[in-house]
Amino acid sequence: MTSLAAALAAGPVVLDGGLSTELESRGHDVTSALWSARLLRDDPAAIVAAHAAFAAAGAQVSTTASYQATFPGFAAAGIDADEAGALLVRSVQLAREGAPEGWVAGSVGPYGAYLADGSEYTGDYVADVSVAQLREFHRPRLQVLAEAGADVLACETLPAAAEVEALLAEVTALDVPAWISVSAVTGPDGVARTRRGELLADVLGMTRGIDQVVAVGVNCTDPGMVVPAVVWARVSSGKPVVVYPNSGETWDAGTRSWSGPAGVGDVSGWLAAGARLVGGCCRVRPDDVRAIADAVR
Repeated sequence: MTSLAAALAAGPVVLDGGLSTELESRGHDVTSALWSARLLRDDPAAIVAAHAAFAAAGAQVSTTASYQATFPGFAAAGIDADEAGALLVRSVQLAREGAPEGWVAGSVGPYGAYLADGSEYTGDYVADVSVAQLREFHRPRLQVLAEAGADVLACETLPAAAEVEALLAEVTALDVPAWISVSAVTGPDGVARTRRGELLADVLGMTRGIDQVVAVGVNCTDPGMVVPAVVWARVSSGKPVVVYPNSGETWDAGTRSWSGPAGVGDVSGWLAAGARLVGGCCRVRPDDVRAIADAVR
């Protein structure tokens, strides 16, 4: 199979949707601090089935159940380092089993996901956690996912420039393919920014010239801001653009619930703007991915 980078050079590629959403819809409890990563140990077959459902809908890339799977997070749940490493390896194996003909993206969520307090949607923690500490936090998981055979590392839902800086340093040191995806918002002035408030163009511009980065863009954002984000990402980075918004609903970390109208938006508009790697995030299910795949075709 060709590399993901080569495929993106040839045309659009379809990502999967919200893995935890799909697992929850199938009756699995994903409310713990480990989120879907709990099932890596407790019900791996459920993860395989979810990956298979997205692949059957047309997804060409399967994102592992490791977004919230970190060594500190596992330790807090009573899982030692050896077992934690084995579960991260398993996340890659399960994705490969569920979708053997596609690429596997090793999901690397932000530091805020480990905190499980909704702070990945604000980035407030970067005021207290240095770039060096962020690098140290991310390094073990990146290494395990890469060694387990992930085709690309999906560094996703990043809310702040400091975390992008940390992850760029680590993927460069590892010398493995990765994409960088920011959780962004558009302000009243119409300018796209990170959740922390930095200019999206400046943050994604940090990836320019870094060969290990195969795509840059946004995820877990409102579908309505995808098109301007694609333009900013393409111009600032010079790289293929990845976009996978949520359903348009809003997450309330306090009540741990979603609200608002749902809909992935005009995928043809994303493609016309220059998006190359397209899919969905939270609340985006296989039927939505099928619609995205149809638009790509």
